[in-house]
Amino acid sequence: MTIIAVFNQKGGVGKTTTTANLAAAMARNGLAPLVIDLDPQAHLTSMSGLTPKASRTVYSFYQNQTPLSELVTELGNQVNLIPSHMELAKVDMMLTQNRRDLRRLKKAMADEMLADSDTPVLIDCCPMIGVLSLSALMAADVVLVPVTAEYLAMNGAQQLDQTLKGLATKGLYRPRKVFINRYQRGHPTSEKVSHELTRRYGKDFCRTRVFESQSILEGVGSNQDVFSFAPDSESAEDFSYLLDELIESGFIKVSL
Repeated sequence: MTIIAVFNQKGGVGKTTTTANLAAAMARNGLAPLVIDLDPQAHLTSMSGLTPKASRTVYSFYQNQTPLSELVTELGNQVNLIPSHMELAKVDMMLTQNRRDLRRLKKAMADEMLADSDTPVLIDCCPMIGVLSLSALMAADVVLVPVTAEYLAMNGAQQLDQTLKGLATKGLYRPRKVFINRYQRGHPTSEKVSHELTRRYGKDFCRTRVFESQSILEGVGSNQDVFSFAPDSESAEDFSYLLDELIESGFIKVSL
C-alpha cells in the first residue's frame, strides 16, 4: 500500500478534512487505513472526538520511543488513528534536521511493518517546514496537496514544489498530486485558480474537484467525517471520486 503525506505550506487549505474524509472513503472501500496526526494543533484528533493524554499520542513515539502500533486508536468509522497532542510542538526543539532524526518515523514504520502492509497510511502534516513535516515527507511514498480556490493557497503549493525539488536533489523524489478544494462552481476566483493549476501542474492536477460544502463543515462540528454525517451528500461523492481517481492513476496503490 501507499504512504501519503497530505501537505501544503499554507494553513487553512483543508489538509485535515481531506485526510479525514479520504481515509473514511478508503474505509468504506474495505481498505482499513491508518492515519497519523502529525500536526501539533491536533485538529484531526479533535475532529475524531478524542482528547488523549500526551502519553497515548504520537508525541510519545518521539519522547519515549513508544512503538507506533501501541498508539493506534480504532475509530467508529473503521479508520485507525495515531492521535496528536499539543506537546508534539516540542519535537522541533527536541530533534534536529539531520538525516537520522528525520528518518525516525520512516524507520519505525518499516521496523513495525506498517510501510509494507496492505494498509494505506495517511499523514496529516503541519504547514510549517520543520522536523515533523520533513519527517512525514521522508516517510511518505507520495504527497497529496490540497489547494483551496484562492491565490495564497497556490503560493503554498509553489513553495512545496521547491521543498520537494530540494528532497529530489538528495535522492528523495516524491511524486505529488494537487487537487482543488472548496471549489465554487462559476465563481471567478475559483475558475481562475482552477485554470492556473491545470496549466501549472498538467497531469499532476486532479480532475476531481471537492466543492465548497456545508456538509463538511457541519460534520467537523459533529466530530464526524462526511460519509458518517451526510453519506448522500455531494461532498461524500466528491471524496469517493477523488479516491477513485488517485487509485486509477496509480498514485495510490492497492492490493487486489
